[in-house]
Amino acid sequence: MHPPILTTDLGRLHRGDCLDLLAATADGAFDLVFADPPFNLGKDYGKDVGDARAEAEYVAWCGRWIDECARALRPGGAFFLFNLPKWNVVLAPRILAAGLEFRHWIAVDLKLSLPIRGRLYPSHYSLLYFTKGKPRVFHGPRVPVPACRHCGGDLKDYGGHRGKLNPAGLNVSDVWTDIPPVRHRATKRRGANELSEKLLRRVVEMTTDPGDLVFDPFGGSGTTYAVCEQLGRRWVGCELGDCAPIVARLRGEASLFVPPQRGDAGRGARRK
Repeated sequence: MHPPILTTDLGRLHRGDCLDLLAATADGAFDLVFADPPFNLGKDYGKDVGDARAEAEYVAWCGRWIDECARALRPGGAFFLFNLPKWNVVLAPRILAAGLEFRHWIAVDLKLSLPIRGRLYPSHYSLLYFTKGKPRVFHGPRVPVPACRHCGGDLKDYGGHRGKLNPAGLNVSDVWTDIPPVRHRATKRRGANELSEKLLRRVVEMTTDPGDLVFDPFGGSGTTYAVCEQLGRRWVGCELGDCAPIVARLRGEASLFVPPQRGDAGRGARRK
């Protein structure tokens, strides 16, 4: 594996194949792995990234880096996989076979596609949550009690037990409806879609402590790494494609993203 192309006080970014980086990683090195791979939709991510494999080849490729990530995860560590339900329903058994234990299938409500004739409207992505044995860290996230945006009153009466609710808010369920898409030019880092920092903050805060080591094998625009920098988590990153958006982001530079011309919107579907 080549030396990192960027280092900070907390992390290092490599350009290359995550399997090469993982091959040089010791067992039990990471406290958290967050993976958001290409979805095999035939999208154009540049000359170095392929996204049009045969289905069996795609599943086999995912299996290779899943196995390596599981090996490199410390006991009690957390593993998250963000993908389409189509793929995660196939990959979940592979994660189990790698020795990890199922915790949750989280539905992330993101309406980024169009209705498909003859099918239900696809409006969520799947976020699988596994751990290597009993979780070492779990900080249950909470959200504010939902209130009317007009009058400020509670949306529910909670059966007359409103006063018994935790002052810190409600427990987060396994359906996340509060994750915004990243669309605005001021926050967007690349032409392809990105994951919201809010999602990564929830994952990182829920399953790690400050100083823990986080690995993201598919860097995208660097959302995971930026959140780790904000939260004081150490990190290791890898990206096979263009790393310029990640480098600019971590250096605090202005976004390199140029909005597409009319008619080009919608190209690309990769996140982070």
